[in-house]
Amino acid sequence: MISRLHDPEHNRWACQIKRTGGCRQPIHLRGKVEHYDRATGRLLHRYSTRHEPNGVLRVACKTRRASRCPACAEVYRADTYQLIRAGLVGGKGVPETVSTHPCLFVTLTAPSFGTVHTRREKNGKVLPCHARRDAEVCPHGRTMSCTKRHRADDPSLGEPLCPDCYDYDGSVLFNAISPELWRRFTLALRRRFARLNGLTVKALREHVGIAFAKVAEYQRRGVVHFHAVIRLDGPDGPDSPPPTWAMADTLEEAVRHAADVVTAEVKPLSRTFRWGTQLDVRRITMDGDLTEQAVAAYIAKYATKAAECVGTLDRRIQPLDDLEALPVRDHARRLIAACMRLGSEPGLADLRLTHWAHMLGFRGHFSTKSRRYSTTLGALRAAREEHRRTEEIATGRLPLFDEDTVLVVAHWQYAGQGLSLGEQLLAAALTGVPVPSAGGGPR
Repeated sequence: MISRLHDPEHNRWACQIKRTGGCRQPIHLRGKVEHYDRATGRLLHRYSTRHEPNGVLRVACKTRRASRCPACAEVYRADTYQLIRAGLVGGKGVPETVSTHPCLFVTLTAPSFGTVHTRREKNGKVLPCHARRDAEVCPHGRTMSCTKRHRADDPSLGEPLCPDCYDYDGSVLFNAISPELWRRFTLALRRRFARLNGLTVKALREHVGIAFAKVAEYQRRGVVHFHAVIRLDGPDGPDSPPPTWAMADTLEEAVRHAADVVTAEVKPLSRTFRWGTQLDVRRITMDGDLTEQAVAAYIAKYATKAAECVGTLDRRIQPLDDLEALPVRDHARRLIAACMRLGSEPGLADLRLTHWAHMLGFRGHFSTKSRRYSTTLGALRAAREEHRRTEEIATGRLPLFDEDTVLVVAHWQYAGQGLSLGEQLLAAALTGVPVPSAGGGPR
């Protein structure tokens, strides 16, 4: 740390760190960018990392995982918030009239795979976990009852009362098949909504469009459930209002029907999965309890989280890793072991359970949306990059060229990632992002 402070290039290094926004694990790049005149071939401008501290340019890792890099995850969360909110009240290329379209907030849950420790409250009072007078004893000799009033941070939350009775195979298989279950839900939703209005699916597209944005959230027991915004539009998307007969009541009925009837089968094991019985459907209003800001903030919060709440790792687990040596909870270890065991079966190779064992079998995208819901994360990032480029040109740090007459030749090489512990302390002082308790060093 002292060496970095006394380095003649410290100011430039500090500038790089600030530009990353306090990234915990910045990527080191080595290379150059050259601008040539297309007509004459004359070199107009050259940038090289040879003149940078340590000969590298440090850029943000841009991960979405808050467990890996809180600074970059916050940017991802903010972009997701703007994307969701734009689809509710307009902005970012979406007309403000979209706020008048019928819109629902839907939560689809997973079925039960065994009784787990939980925390329940009623009127502000914490209730016993699973208090039963005549609790049965499971085949493994455990009484299926728990009278403890769990704290919110109790590590036993989500763990089964009897691990030997818990259906670990079913849990990881549901996670693996849940993206297909969601796809079938959207298809069944459109079919049911069309039928309730006396139309075919093809005819419905000429009158109504159904847009959605959803995010996956891990429950403490290790299975995912989906939070979704579902909106009715006209045939041209958010630019056109839905017809008067396309109402929120009908959409809610279609949602409940689709959630109840759709199934997905893992054929090699002859196991069929469906959504859990707990289904939450609420209307989004601009002046009620469930506002557009509350929904956007709720969905964006889970866009930066993964399976860490279950006690698993935020990196891939290799087949040769010693599962007993992993620093994870026993419940998470059993879920990972189930992924490894099932993933070795030839008939389940398409589920890639071994590859996604650290995600407990879930291999889908955490946040997805239909094409016409609102803007895209790519568009938001492009607008941010253009803003920064304009700022650099205005301050003279970048040359102003006509893009049609300039040829840009770039060559980059990966040169490492991360900061030393001393650099992490300095970066925390420069940006206000706290230093991790362990790990995070250069790789």
